[in-house]
Amino acid sequence: MQTHIALTVNGEATEVAFDSYKTLLEVLREDLNLCGTKHGCELGECGACAVLLDGQPVLSCLVLGVECEGREVLTVEGLASDGRLHPLQDAFADLGAAQCGYCTPAFLVTAKALFDANPNPTRDQIRESLSGVLCRCTGYQQIFEAVESACAQGRASSAPTRTTRTPEGESLRSSPRDSEAAASVGVGPHAIQKSKL
Repeated sequence: MQTHIALTVNGEATEVAFDSYKTLLEVLREDLNLCGTKHGCELGECGACAVLLDGQPVLSCLVLGVECEGREVLTVEGLASDGRLHPLQDAFADLGAAQCGYCTPAFLVTAKALFDANPNPTRDQIRESLSGVLCRCTGYQQIFEAVESACAQGRASSAPTRTTRTPEGESLRSSPRDSEAAASVGVGPHAIQKSKL
């Protein structure tokens, strides 16, 4: 039996018809052609299928599509805005946190939920928040560092800026917290030495 629902996917109002037994994971991949969300164990153990449902991370293999009527779903495809990558996506690329990439969409959306709720998380809060997503390629170090870097960039971009002039009359904009934010989360030229596991 076909079910028809209306929901918001990646910021766009969407209507979709699908077999009522399908999970959100199957609806996203098979009916909406959003294949960034990955099939993993389909038992809720690996976390590869994580998406945000009303801003909260969920395992889409455990959510029925029919439960999403009128709700908001965010997948990795919805992270970029106006043709620009989300700071988390930039940091994952810059710091080599993607590895094979299979778990990356789940880490990104889960980290976004943390980033939105707490723009200044500790390493332990990052570790706890991402603990439901398994990566078989890394020791998680680069993933944690990428989240820390994105958070530091977010703090720096929201810090008040000041404009100074060089002797040549050029304007330079800086934030008084730029170097402080970088040092406090272990980013910058000495990231490996400053990072805590």
